[in-house]
Parts: sequence; C-alpha cells; structure tokens
Amino acid sequence: MEYEAVIGLETHVQLKTRSKMWCGCANAFGSEPNTNVCPVCLGLPGVLPVPNEEALRKTVLTGYLLNCEIPRYAKFDRKSYFYPDMPKNYQLTQYDRPSTANGFVDFEFNGAIARVRITRAHLEEDVGKSTHFDRHSGVDFNRAGVPLMEIVSEPDLTGADMAYEYLNALKEILLQGGVSDCDMEKGMVRCDVNVSVRPVGTQAFGAKIEIKNMNSFSGVRRALEYEIPRQIEAVKRGEKLIQSTRRWDDVAGVTEQMRTKEDAHDYRYFPDPDLMPSAPTDAWLASVKALVVELPLARKQRLMRDYQLPAGDAEVFKSNVALGNYFETAAKAARNPKAVANWIINNLQSKLAEANEAEAEEQAALGLELADMKLSTLADLKFPPAALLELVALVEAKAISSSAAQQVFIEMFDTGQAPAAIVQEKGLAQVSDTGAIEKFCDEAIAANPNPVADYKAGKVAALNSLKGQVMKLSKGKANPALVGEILERKLKA
Repeated sequence: MEYEAVIGLETHVQLKTRSKMWCGCANAFGSEPNTNVCPVCLGLPGVLPVPNEEALRKTVLTGYLLNCEIPRYAKFDRKSYFYPDMPKNYQLTQYDRPSTANGFVDFEFNGAIARVRITRAHLEEDVGKSTHFDRHSGVDFNRAGVPLMEIVSEPDLTGADMAYEYLNALKEILLQGGVSDCDMEKGMVRCDVNVSVRPVGTQAFGAKIEIKNMNSFSGVRRALEYEIPRQIEAVKRGEKLIQSTRRWDDVAGVTEQMRTKEDAHDYRYFPDPDLMPSAPTDAWLASVKALVVELPLARKQRLMRDYQLPAGDAEVFKSNVALGNYFETAAKAARNPKAVANWIINNLQSKLAEANEAEAEEQAALGLELADMKLSTLADLKFPPAALLELVALVEAKAISSSAAQQVFIEMFDTGQAPAAIVQEKGLAQVSDTGAIEKFCDEAIAANPNPVADYKAGKVAALNSLKGQVMKLSKGKANPALVGEILERKLKA
C-alpha cells in the first residue's frame, strides 16, 4: 500500500514594530538580558495591557497580502500554560475570533502554481527566551510581549520540498509587505510542523504529529524528510501512531518525542477581561489596504509579460524589490529591456557587492561591527537609471564595442559621469570606417601567415586569431562584426 503525507504549518512571525504588544518597552534584539522589561512584560499584579495599534495594523495588512477575509469583530483570549518563559502563566492570543481568516498563498512549485489555503493569521505575544547552562537555566524576558503573528495553513502541503517553497514564498510576501524583517538568525520566524500520513486515495487524516519550534526552513525540510518515512514505516509495521509533539535534533538528523499532544481545551481559553474586542472601521481598513504592495509572484509574472524577461531575470527582480524598481525605471523607455536587465544583474549587482566588500574591510579596520557599518545601496549610485539606458543605446547603435562599454560602466559607477561624455573623453568610440578597418585587416593578414594558412586550409576557428590581431591594432575600437566580414572577404579572394 502506498502512503502520502498531509502537512500543515504554523508559522510564527515577529512583527516589525518599535515597541512591544502591550506596553512601551522596546522591541529590540540584542539588548542585555532583562533590560527591555516593565511590570506589564513581567506580568506583575495589577497591570493592564494596552494594544499596539501598529501590530494590529500589520496583522490586518498581512491578511490582505494573504488574500484573507478581515472580520469586523476580533478579540483576545488567554491561553493558559505554565512555562518559565511566560511570566503571566498565560499567553494573550486570539482563539475563535482572529483578526484575519480564510486566505491563500500561491507560489511556484515543480513548474506550476501551487496554492496553500490559510486558515488564519492571528495576533499574539511572544514569550521570553530560556537559556540552559551547565548547572542552571536563565530566562531573558526582553522578548516577552513582542508582537507575534501566527499564520496557520490548512493541511494542503504534501512533501518536504513543497513545505520549503511555501515558507520561502510566505517570507517574501512578509518582507516585501514590510510586516517583518524575517531575520531567522534573530528568531523572528519560527515554525511548528503538523504532519500525518494516510493511504493514498483516502480522505481521513492520520494521527497528527507536531514538530515544535523549527528555526530554519531548511530544518523544516530535513525534519520532514526524516519524519514522513518514519511514520510510514511505523504504520506498515502495524504500529498505532498517537497525536504527540516531537522535537527535531538537527545534529543527529532525527525527531524525538517530547510529550503527547494537548488539545485546545487543555489550554483553558477564555476572553481576556482586560482587553476590548477589536472592531475596525471602514476608514481604518481602507488606510491599511492602501499599504498593500504587489505580491512577489504577481510581480514576477508581470515582469515576464510586460518586458519579455526570462524567468531567471524576473526571479532576481522579484526577490530584490529595489533592484526591480531600478530596472523598471530604466526599462520603461528601452527598446530592449533584456539588455538593460543584463547590465543590472551581471554588472551593477557585481559592482555593488565589490564596493560593499571594500567598504566593509575598511570599516572593520576602524573597529566597526557589521551591524554599524554603512554599506552602499542603489540609493547611493552616482548615476541615474537613464544613464544605464544611454549606455545600452550606445552599444546597440554600435557606437562603442562591448568591451569599451565595460570600461564606460566602471567609470560611470566610480564618477557618475554620463556615458557619452566618458566615450568622448577616453576616445572609446567604435571605428566603423570601412577603409580604416581594411587597413588594419591587411596588416594583420601580412603579419600572421600561419593563421591565414590554417583558415585557407579549412580551419575556420583560425579567423578568431586574426580578429584578435585586428582588434589589438585598432586598440579595441574596430567594429568586430565589420572586422569579421572584411577578413572573410579578403581571405577568400
């Protein structure tokens, strides 16, 4: 009997806000332990939470980005559990009346567009961070109360690779929407994986196994690559799987059981008496909807359609919005948008990376940490998009050669000078005068009898050697196409 996996993901995302969810403490990573705390964070008696409107706004914005419905009534609930990292002994979250519901994410998978339905994206608070030492443990409550959004998918995922691609697509949407920085090294995105197996062709779900607190997308993929076969083999042996929670040991490459899984009633949810329900107005919803950006997949499809870009180029501009915006500014008036894309992807990105590497080394020598370094971005470019369009036009008009264009680009990057001015100043204009090129060709033929003899003997590749000599004589200025035509004519005469 063949089995298939059924996978749903719960993705926890820290929201990009300056303060925490219920108080004015800083939402900042890397501070000294227990310095961004107050009586509200620490759950001291008598304190009252005040909702962070920006967190509410970003949650609803996420709902729009994920094609969700936005209910006109939402509330916060207390989810009771007793862990050292939750000082109140309950978490403020949304249970039966979340801020968003019933959406979907479309993404590319296996050469087609896959869709995963979104059950809900609800708002809650993060907990503190436990650190385990040799003989004791410590809890840092700086993270306690940070706005946390949980995005719950329907069990529409069927394998490890599909889960990985879904998570990357979700991260791109959240990044481009400005919802979160999604820095996984800082714990801004974490994931719980719910997976079961069932015979192919059946509809009933198997026992749901949850893999808890995954902190990397590649880890999710590796965990599923282990857990799915483990469950299938267990079922084939006649073992009865039970609902449980497991952890992923990335070093050993295995999942390990932590506990049997709790159900919702174990958390004793009830409406929080200190927080009023949320009832967004039409005007407020309209102000949030105005923040919606073009979704990454839609952007890629539009770039391919409107500019006839290949999928690989459009993917670069989909992932890097600033680079894509720069391309579109230059390409709107271009006869050949693909040529503009080539210069941005192959040359501009490379020069920016090269400049940043040099700047990083220089600033590191001054004792600056990476987080404090000022590195170059597109905003720091010394030439506008129109200058790149001008350079492409010079090449296409055969006013300069491709090698000369590389020199012009470097000068543009360093000085911001216009391409035409650089060409004139450095004498890089391409020679297309037939008489002048014929003279260079005659000199090259006379000075290189061996390649001439090879070409006449049928070795067509020998012509490239002669072309190189002509380009050397012309100091790289001769029109290469015209050089080839004249050499062939002369050698066949």
